[in-house]
Amino acid sequence: MVNIEECSLDFAIRIVKLKDYLVEEIKEYELAKQILKSGTSIGANIAEAQQAQSKADFLSKMNIALKECTETKYWLMVLKGSKKLTEHEFEYVYNECMEIEKILSAIVKTTKSRLEK
Repeated sequence: MVNIEECSLDFAIRIVKLKDYLVEEIKEYELAKQILKSGTSIGANIAEAQQAQSKADFLSKMNIALKECTETKYWLMVLKGSKKLTEHEFEYVYNECMEIEKILSAIVKTTKSRLEK
């Protein structure tokens, strides 16, 4: 079974490295700041969810993580479209983000169904 906390932490570290690359090599500051914020927020919200006060609180934090994941995908597409990332650089990070999104979607769906019972 995939550990979403570990996956999101690994992803956050990759995003920090991507931000460093964008700033140091490409001199792209604004997009680097945006993707750093959304990409690291995914894991932060997942971590917070682990200490949720209720199932509803857990669901809320996981929903926020899912939204941040969607935002991160958007910034990755902007970086690709503006030629700040090569196809290879984009695909690697984007695919990882998609996997996290799939896991989060399943967690949200399962949690919602349990709350409705």
